[in-house]
Amino acid sequence: MRDYPGERIDFRSDTVTRPVQAMRDAMSTAEVGDDVLGDDPTVIELQNRIASMLGKEAAIFVPSGTMSNAIAIKTHTNPGDEIIAHEKSHIYRYEGGGYAMLSGCSVALVGGAHGIMSADSVKKAIRKVEGSQAHYPNGSLVCVENPPMYGGTFYSQEELDEICDVAHANNCKAHLDGARIFNAAIASGTDVARMVEKFDTVSVCLSKGLGAPIGSVLVGDKNTINEAHRWRKMFGGGMRQVGIIAAAGLYVLDNNIERIKEDHLRAKYLAEKINSMKNYSVNLEITKTNIIFIKCNEDSNDVVKKLSNEGIDVSSIDEFTIRIVIHLHITDEDIENTIIAFSNTH
Repeated sequence: MRDYPGERIDFRSDTVTRPVQAMRDAMSTAEVGDDVLGDDPTVIELQNRIASMLGKEAAIFVPSGTMSNAIAIKTHTNPGDEIIAHEKSHIYRYEGGGYAMLSGCSVALVGGAHGIMSADSVKKAIRKVEGSQAHYPNGSLVCVENPPMYGGTFYSQEELDEICDVAHANNCKAHLDGARIFNAAIASGTDVARMVEKFDTVSVCLSKGLGAPIGSVLVGDKNTINEAHRWRKMFGGGMRQVGIIAAAGLYVLDNNIERIKEDHLRAKYLAEKINSMKNYSVNLEITKTNIIFIKCNEDSNDVVKKLSNEGIDVSSIDEFTIRIVIHLHITDEDIENTIIAFSNTH
């Protein structure tokens, strides 16, 4: 049985999950304080837990992943600087141009299959004022997304290390948008602290695959996080008795990390079944996490409508591609019903 009401099967994102009763119970009994004043004990515990898990000195709890990334960019850059990011990254495509509005930065876009940048392409994208007769902006921050929202795969540890080395060798900071970092860690079998070891800051989302209703955490060294507190306040992210929400974050850290394996197994199984159908294809080599990209032989919006009529909600990514995201509310029965629904769209 699903843990939320309704008969529809919702694959639009892993952000659609709702708190289970045990999580609600934890939230209702959370000890709270004023987090702007720094005395909410549940927030403090969450921040310390995630900082320790990722091997960093400090952390700050914020309402969203978009704010976490925005604060990181603002902390690491000056107005007129340039950030380096993948052309299909969340920071570039889905955060409202915040890097420009809030930080006054331009962006150097890097290509790469399945949302993966190479260290060499990052190196070539970094521009510096020095030696350019003031023509270039100052490239000061490299932003990596792991796992990439457009890939379904993840960076190898070697790739992550090399990109960070390139960034630091060129006097840039390295920020990791790790919205689904635990998906990458589980799928790759890599300790999450090792994965992020060379990054200066890491954003971790609690409300995607982990299943909390709200919240992200930015981690880094103490000085960086102290500076991030200033920008959180200015961006309107200072919250008061937010331990009620932080308690949900602690619940998912205790209960929902290892179960991510189930999402990956269901995604792989569903991808294989859909790939065997005449009108669809899936790159099984890159289907390693909870996200499936499906190529269609007809307009993807038509497929979305057909599936919707079958009680299944998916997203159209482009004219011939749809995206399915597996999450904790998706059951084996849902997967089997989805396979039938796809076969009915032929």
